[in-house]
Amino acid sequence: MVGDLSPQAKPKLAWQPRPLLTMCAVCLATGFLAGYLLRGSASVPVQAPSAAAAAPSAQTASAGQPQSAQPTPKDIPSLDDLQRMADKKAEPLLAKLKSDPKNPQLWNQVGLIYKSAHQFKQSEGYFEKSLEYDPKNLGVRADYASCMYYTGDVDGALAQLNQSLTYDPKHAGTLMNIGIIKWRGKNDVNGAITAWEQLLRYHPDFPQKDLVQQMLTQARQSAKNAGQKG
Repeated sequence: MVGDLSPQAKPKLAWQPRPLLTMCAVCLATGFLAGYLLRGSASVPVQAPSAAAAAPSAQTASAGQPQSAQPTPKDIPSLDDLQRMADKKAEPLLAKLKSDPKNPQLWNQVGLIYKSAHQFKQSEGYFEKSLEYDPKNLGVRADYASCMYYTGDVDGALAQLNQSLTYDPKHAGTLMNIGIIKWRGKNDVNGAITAWEQLLRYHPDFPQKDLVQQMLTQARQSAKNAGQKG
């Protein structure tokens, strides 16, 4: 739960600073399908300096000095860099929350800022607060669940998604995410198959139908190889 709105009161993460690209790999280490988790609400990107902006121009580069458009490790923001950028971007929203603390949209917007900065544990508190005032917002709950998954709380993520199903048992994004997390987070192949079969039964024209069918094929083959019924 998020209490004090001041930046100093925000929980510190146990992660050590490292390049963003490495962090992306860590987030997906629990299973490559995590990259297919459907987002709940619109993302709010935290802008980082581009490699092009950091690279010297032809006019300013020294003669004979090699130039490259490829980013170097020093050009890639660390988690600490992203945290500072997120703090700055969130400041005006946190200020608004002081006078409007029951506004679920504001809490969600702050959560999205920190999620886009890969501050997943921090994001959880803001999404939780948003859901306190708007519990039926399945988009926010999906973002909350994905952050819990990325921080290793697989059971918590599934609990949030199952809560979404109590409001809408046929919600496509929720069923897709439940399948992904059950398979790669819980090694529950049959549970994943059930969720994806329900998804396609309820939504035969689902925009990502081909992807779901591919995952179903892989899951069924995995179940077959393990001697399970799929």
